[in-house]
Amino acid sequence: MDLSYVLQLTISGFLMGGVYSLIALGLSLIFGVMKVINFAHGAMLVWGMYFSYTILKVTGLDPFFSFFVSAAGLFVMGYVIQRTVVNRIMPFHEAMQVIAMVGTMMVLENLAQLIWGPDPQSPQTKYSLSTLWLGKVMIDLPRLFAFLIAILIAALVFVFLKYTDLGKSIRASADNRTGALLVGTDVNKVYAVCFGVGAACVGAAGSLLVPLIPISPHTGFPFKLTSFCIVILGGMGSLPGAMIGGLIIGVAESLGTIFIPSSLKQVISFSIMILILLLRPQGLFGGKG
Repeated sequence: MDLSYVLQLTISGFLMGGVYSLIALGLSLIFGVMKVINFAHGAMLVWGMYFSYTILKVTGLDPFFSFFVSAAGLFVMGYVIQRTVVNRIMPFHEAMQVIAMVGTMMVLENLAQLIWGPDPQSPQTKYSLSTLWLGKVMIDLPRLFAFLIAILIAALVFVFLKYTDLGKSIRASADNRTGALLVGTDVNKVYAVCFGVGAACVGAAGSLLVPLIPISPHTGFPFKLTSFCIVILGGMGSLPGAMIGGLIIGVAESLGTIFIPSSLKQVISFSIMILILLLRPQGLFGGKG
């Protein structure tokens, strides 16, 4: 087997894993704080993609520069969804939460189809086909840019959670809701902001994916499944686990195409997820609980 080909696949998977990590980071943050699984995560990704696509078509602004608009738009969407839907279902049984979030997903997907149509769109940017060669290894520049921006956004989220007062309130509410209430924290507002931040992460990730893959109202579904695998691999609610898990899944899926067709790459993700559930159910970075 050609070593340069294996290295090529490893680098491509690692770069795509950075975007996977950002998507999973938003999902893991929402679950870690509110213990609600956001089944609308993939639909939110699609809205982030369409926001950037619309900006590109209207203004010509590249998605790698308009990602903050998608992030802001999805923050507002996430905030509203938490206030109107998630906040009402949090006391309910998990099965009821799933029904509500699946319903939210269907509403978002069908709204996207009504607004932008059902046909896939493949927008071209100035450097969609640009590459960088390092010896025999080719680096896809759009993937490299997406990776770097995704890691930067993830780092900013970690800084926000660790060093800002609101971030500390989010962590306190996740650790002990009753204690946070006793010290005067508006937990409902904190939850809404947290959901908004998680949605902003997936919105930014959607913008970064615009130069890489075609857009359609159902594009987010496979990414949602992959992000579930990543969160389970890293540990439910573990943000470092989401980051490391995304890189692992990205590389594993890419290298898996040596043995299976690329259309079946999610077989690798689900195989890893099953192994983790059997051998270490709490995930790589999850606690015993």
